[in-house]
Amino acid sequence: MRTSFTRGLKFRKTCDGMPDSMELRTTRQDGKTLDEMRSGDLCVRIDRQGAEMVSIALNGAGFLYRDGQTSAPVSGWANHATVTGYFLHRLWKEQSVYRGSTIRGGDHGFLRHFEFAEPVRLSDRLAYQVNAGQIPPAAYPLKVSLTLSYRLTGSGVQVGFEFTNEEPDRDAHVSFGLHPGFAVGSVEEARVILPPGRYVRHMASGNFLDGVTEVLDFPGGEFPYPKPGLPGSFILGIEGLENRTFRIEDPQRGTALGLDFSEVPYVTFWSDSDDFLCIEPCWGFPDSNPPVAFEKKPASKSFRPAASCVAASPSNPPFRHDHIAPRLHHPDGPRGRHDFSFRGSFRTRSRKLRGKRSGGFFGSFSVLQIKN
Repeated sequence: MRTSFTRGLKFRKTCDGMPDSMELRTTRQDGKTLDEMRSGDLCVRIDRQGAEMVSIALNGAGFLYRDGQTSAPVSGWANHATVTGYFLHRLWKEQSVYRGSTIRGGDHGFLRHFEFAEPVRLSDRLAYQVNAGQIPPAAYPLKVSLTLSYRLTGSGVQVGFEFTNEEPDRDAHVSFGLHPGFAVGSVEEARVILPPGRYVRHMASGNFLDGVTEVLDFPGGEFPYPKPGLPGSFILGIEGLENRTFRIEDPQRGTALGLDFSEVPYVTFWSDSDDFLCIEPCWGFPDSNPPVAFEKKPASKSFRPAASCVAASPSNPPFRHDHIAPRLHHPDGPRGRHDFSFRGSFRTRSRKLRGKRSGGFFGSFSVLQIKN
C-alpha cells in the first residue's frame, strides 16, 4: 500500500478537448535524446536528462530561454524549464539531515541530472519514472517514487507529478516546483505586472532563508522588484491574494505573457542574464540559515505511508478575456496577437482508492495562445 500525491502543470491553447491528432517521435540532438510531442501548431520537446522541456513552440516561435537549443552555452544558465525535486532551491552547504540520514545535493535536487529511461508511451501522454530504488541514497533516503507525465491535449500539454510513499510506517516529505526561464529582450525593459493585494516577501540573503519576512501591501501595476539583485532569489508568498494573475510585458519582443498562479503558494523571481526571466511556481523553500532538519523545513509537503491517493486533472479552466494583453506580435512568428496565460493551482482533495481514503494534492499550470 502506498501514499501518492499529484501536482500538475498545464500549458493550454484556446481549443478544448482532445487533439484531433498527436505526433510522438524521438530525436537526437547534440548527443541528447529528445522526445517530441506535436499537435497542430503546438510542439513540446523534452530532454530525457532531467525530463526537462527544452522547447515550447507555437507556430514555430519558441518562448523558453534558449528555446530548442541543447548545446551547452559558453557561460550562464544552461537550462530551459528545470524540473525540481525532491527538494528545490538550495541546501545549506549542499547537505541536510533527514531523520538521521544526510541528504547531499546541489541546486534543486537530483532530478535535473537524472537520466530517465524511455518514457511509457500512452495514447495521449508520456510518463517518465523514477523508481524508489533508483534514487541515489545520498540524494534522498526514503522509498518515494515519482511518475512525471507530459500529456498533450487539445488545449496544450499537461505536466503531472505523482510522488508515491512506499515506506511502510513513515511519513515522507518533499518540496518541488518548476523553474521555467522565459525569453525576454531585456530584463531591465520587461515589465512584470502584479495584481493588487498583500504579498509576503521571504528574505533569502545568499539564497537561504534568514527568518525575516516583509509584508508588502501592493496597489497593483508594475512591480518594483530589484532587477539588479536577481542573481539572488526573490521569493514572494502569494497565498493572501484574491487574484493571482501576473503578466510579463516585453516591448522588445512584442509579447505579453500572463501567469495565473491561482492557488500556487510561492513564486520565485530569478535571473542571471538580461535576456531571460524566471518566475517559478514553488511548493517549498530553500534551506534556512541556520538550517533546520529536512522534515521541519517550512512549506515542504508531507504525505502518509501505507495508503494510495492519486489526484486527477480538472476540467479546462476558463480564460477570462479581461486578462488579454495589448495587441502585440512575436517578431519571429506570424503576426497577430500572442497572448499567453499560465494558470497555477494548488488544492487538497481526497478520494477512495484501493479501499483506502487519504489526502491528495493537485496543481495545474496553463498557457493559452490567442491570435486573430
